[in-house]
Amino acid sequence: MNKFKKFMAVHNNPGVDCHVVQANLRKRAKVESARWVRTYFNEKEGIRYCLWLARSPEELKNIFTEMDVPWESIIPVEETSPDMPITEITPSIIS
Repeated sequence: MNKFKKFMAVHNNPGVDCHVVQANLRKRAKVESARWVRTYFNEKEGIRYCLWLARSPEELKNIFTEMDVPWESIIPVEETSPDMPITEITPSIIS
């Protein structure tokens, strides 16, 4: 069995109603072949960045096609965090 990987799906839908997006997110959260993790949404621009766990981008494309949800791109991503100790930051960054 293939391991789930992280993917960022970008949806660019200017003028989309926020309530429609929320309804679709609830549907997507119930998909079994992939797992929706989180979405960042700019309502004014109509852009959504959705973090998913899936086996492949093709799996996500199939899910979006079945739900009639357009996407601009689906790319593999990794995580990082800003938890580096302050002592490791160079003085030029702090000043």
